[in-house]
Order: sequence, then C-alpha cells, then structure tokens
Amino acid sequence: MNTPITIDVPYTSGNRYHTHQVLNQAEPASGFNAFTGDVVLREAIQRETPWAAARCEALGAVAGDAEAQEHARLANRYIPELKTHDRFGNRIDWVELHPSWHELMQLAWKHEVPNLSWTAKESQPHYARAVLSYLWNQVEQGTGCPTGQTYASYAGFQAEPALKVWADKACGNVYEFSRREVAEKPSVVIGYAMTEKQGGSDLRKTQTTAVFSHSGDYHGATAHWYELTGHKWFCSVPQSDGFFTLAKVNGGVTCFFLPRTLPDGSYNHYFIQRLKDKSGNRSNPSSEIEYFGTLAIRVGEEGRGIREILSHSHLTRLDFAIGSAGLMRQALTLAMQHTMTRSAFGTSIADRPMMTNVLADMAVEVEAATLFALRVAKATDHLESNEHERLLARMATPAAKYFNCSRAPSIANEALQCHGGNGFIEENPMARLYREAPLNSVWEGTANMMCMDVRRAMLKDPHTIEALFAEVKPLAGQDARFDAMIQHTERLVNEAVKEEFFARPMAESVARLLQGAELLQHSSQEVVDLFLGTRAPGASGAWGSHYGTLSSGVDHVTAQKIVHRAAVI
Repeated sequence: MNTPITIDVPYTSGNRYHTHQVLNQAEPASGFNAFTGDVVLREAIQRETPWAAARCEALGAVAGDAEAQEHARLANRYIPELKTHDRFGNRIDWVELHPSWHELMQLAWKHEVPNLSWTAKESQPHYARAVLSYLWNQVEQGTGCPTGQTYASYAGFQAEPALKVWADKACGNVYEFSRREVAEKPSVVIGYAMTEKQGGSDLRKTQTTAVFSHSGDYHGATAHWYELTGHKWFCSVPQSDGFFTLAKVNGGVTCFFLPRTLPDGSYNHYFIQRLKDKSGNRSNPSSEIEYFGTLAIRVGEEGRGIREILSHSHLTRLDFAIGSAGLMRQALTLAMQHTMTRSAFGTSIADRPMMTNVLADMAVEVEAATLFALRVAKATDHLESNEHERLLARMATPAAKYFNCSRAPSIANEALQCHGGNGFIEENPMARLYREAPLNSVWEGTANMMCMDVRRAMLKDPHTIEALFAEVKPLAGQDARFDAMIQHTERLVNEAVKEEFFARPMAESVARLLQGAELLQHSSQEVVDLFLGTRAPGASGAWGSHYGTLSSGVDHVTAQKIVHRAAVI
C-alpha cells in the first residue's frame, strides 16, 4: 500500500496559496482621453476645425475606455467564422462575428467615423473626420477597414444616380448587422473587391466578365444591371451590404456596384469561398469570393472602371496614412504608460536616460507622421476649390500612405521592446499592434506602388512638383537644416523623374520634407531640433539605424521635455 505524500505549502486564510506579492507591475493604459491628452491633436483641431472638438473629445474617451479595449481584445480573440450554408443545406454565405465586433461597429458609427466628411456642414470636414479616424485606430484596427471603406464609398456613389439611396445610407449613424434591403436599413457598410489571383495590383489583368442583363427602375432612378462571372482573391468585410468591384465588358475593365440583397429581398449570387487566415487584423474577415450569375449595377461608363475606382483611392489612401499614424500613437501610448509606471534600478523605466532617448525619438516620429497625414486631409478638403491643394494632394497622398504605413512596424517593434517579454503576450494589446502594424503598407498598394504613383503624378503634371516646393519654400531661411532638406529633395525629384530607380528615395525625401514643414509651423522647438538634427540630410545628430540612437545635439533633459509633451495619460 502506497503512503500518500503530504506537501507543506504556505497558505493564507481561506486556504488560498500565496507564494509571492505582485509588485512593480505597470498600470494599464486606460481611463484617459486620447484626444484631450494629446497636445498635437488638440492644437490641430483648435487650429483648423474647432467645431469638431466635442466630437473628438467624445471619441477620445472611448479610446481610453477599459470596456472598449476589452471589446477590441475579444473581437480579435474570437475570430470571424464563415457559414456557407444554413442547417437545412441552403447556401447563405454569411459571416458570424463575436458580439464585441458589433459593439465596436456600433461605437464607430455612433461617433461618425465613416461619414462625418459627408454630413458635416462646417468647414474642412475631411480634416475633422481624419482626427476621428486617427482616434478610432487607437481603439481597434480591424473595424478601421469597414469605416474607411464606407468613408471612401460615398465618392463612388456620386458617380451613379441609381445609387443615391446608397449614398444616403452611407451617411447613417446607426449600425445594423442584417441582410435587409438597403431602403429598409438606417445605414450601410460598404466593401471593395478588386484583387484577383493573376493580377494583384495590376487591375488591367482582371478576368471577371460582365454581360448586360437589363435596365430598370432602382429606387427612383434607372440602373443598368449586368451579370458577373469570376473571382476575387481579396474581399474584406464580405458580410457588407454592398461592394464596389471590377469586371470586363467586351474587354474593357468596368466598375460595378454589387448589392448583397436585391430589390425583391432575395440574396444576390455571391459566394464566399473561404476566409483568409491572416497574421494580424484578425477581427476583420477577409475572404476569397466568386461571382456566378451575380447581378451588379454599372458605375460610370463601360471600359472606364479603373479610372472610376481610382477616384475613390485618394480617400482610402488618406485613411491608411491616418490609420497608421493612429496605430503608431497607440503603440507609443502603451510604451510610455508601461515605462512610466514600472520601475527599474531605482527610477521609473522611462526616466532611465537610455529609455528616455528611445521614447523621445519615437515621439518625434509619431508627431511627424500625424501632422503629415493631417496636412493631406486638409488638402483633401480643398481639392475642388484650390489648385495648389489639389496638386499637393495628388502627390502627397501616396507619399503619406507609403511613408506612414512603412514606419508603423518600426514603431510597433520598438514599443514592444519597451514592454520586454510582456509585450509579446496576447493579453497585452501591444502584441496585437505588433501583428497589425505591417498590414496597411500592403493594403491598397504596396510601398513600391505608392512611390511609383508619386513619380507618376510628377511625370503626368510637372505642376505637382511646383506645388511641392511652393508649399515648403516660404519656410526657407528659418533653419539651415530644413534648407538642406529642400535641396536634397529637389535633387532626388530631378533624378526620379528621369529614372524610376530613384522613385523610392525620392518619395521618402518628399515625405520627410513635408513632415519637417509641418513641424516647423506647429510643433515645439525641442521637437523641431530633434527632427532636423536627425532626419535632415547630413544632420549632425548622427542618427543610428534604430530608435533611441540620438546622440550629439540632444541631452537627457531635452529628451524628457519631448517625452512629457507626448504623454497622454
């Protein structure tokens, strides 16, 4: 007979094991306002759109709310599930999502993230809406896809009178997850389905075909319906109410809008083949779909589909530039909260000189990205009324999309390191940001595609080059380091116009130049000095390959001022 072994363990009252005290843990980044605590955003709204301050403050509170953060965690923990058939064997092609996804979507629609640009009567609504999107991307990035797509869709609906009902519903503020017909819904969620296996970013390679079906009344206007056959390799938010898509008509790529539910209440032939198993952006279902006998309304003329869809791309690219800046801001906030509320070697981690170097360097990068994206949003508000702004937007939008989206992963990586091993644990939102950060750089055109577009704008209309330098040359003479940036960019623009090989360094130089211009006008002297002392060509700061390699010209006290400027909690 075996004798039982008794283990003598320490315990407290109630017989609960007690081996140690939990000490020196960082405080959670919650209970703050991401707008009122952010001096860069506050000043930007006060400067350009003070009418939107209350809206931004309300959404800023959501970004810092522990309940909203928990919804973000749950939506990414319990990922979407495809339901191709119901229990009776009927094809339904639907996606089930965790209740937290729907809670987040309700919050986004309630706070006007998808539509403020189109509903506000005040000046510069795109600018105000950009700040909302920036804040929303500090809540949860997966829902940033449908908010951004719905935002851009409104411009597409304007091209087709039969889609006025969709334009009206895209302005709604009450989210509804249902398959009701558009006229019955308070608002709609819109998706895009463009990419095919064989073509990728080259939309001219579209294989999907469309054949005219009929014309008829559709909510008070004449719609031209076509029958689509083909596939799409990437379709995000496939449970949306409708989609912009491309198909060839007699060999010409044409734009279409595809309602999920048809006017008679029946479901369109729209087949979700599978959901993508993505590295990040887990809450947001992305899918492969097929069309077979699928009805869609033609948008614009036959054969003009790429031109039509590119008219939306300015808005989606702007939203990606804004979204990546918001993600960078969230990563910085998490890093600062962790290092400021956890101690090591007798001080807070943030006050250790080496960590101060890192945080200050990151803070400058985030502020530069933020102001750059907001400048593009301001230009977007004046596309129709100001030729300088139109030309600047044409070139600066892809530059901002390229640069901000490419810098986000580096900020996420450094912010994760500020947490140590805890940053790599899924309970920590930092791990989700780390996986999320690279996505925007490949969505809506990779880095090279954006740099090619910057160059294409300059080749097609040299006035875009004139607009770039007209934007920055009034600031010349204030700082020799900024003057060097202007000269460096002029040289690279000339080289890139002649040879595509230089397009990428040129686009980076354009981005840095416009960042520098915004900082000179709207930031503190400490931030300007650090930026120009490290990012300008030939800068004396001897900036290294990683954040936290600030050297000559920057001391611990100056870096601390920059860190305190960036603190939101």
